[in-house]
Amino acid sequence: MDTFSNLASRQKGIVGLAVTTAVIHIILALLNSDDMMFLVLFLLNGLGYLVLIAGLYFLPQLASQRSLVRWGLLAFTAVTFILYFVFNWPNIWGPIGIVDKLIELALMILLWQDK
Repeated sequence: MDTFSNLASRQKGIVGLAVTTAVIHIILALLNSDDMMFLVLFLLNGLGYLVLIAGLYFLPQLASQRSLVRWGLLAFTAVTFILYFVFNWPNIWGPIGIVDKLIELALMILLWQDK
């Protein structure tokens, strides 16, 4: 955990938001495990967030590629954000969905600001 303590507050926010949205997606996948497509997509989405955040701050082998990984996480988050509205329109007002979209919006803002 020493690496986490070396992160700036904005970077800690990025980690917290990415892990939170990853956990939400993984929990939703497990709660809807009867729908195989939903299960796979949401598990992969949650794991994608975890892998990208690990690559961004916690894998020293990728330190020279940090900017590229950050842009990848930003794009991944933006696609997830947009697809929520595409797949759920017009029923977009579910509380878990809206909370998760607010988390992703905050994540995108912090990633954009993090240089």
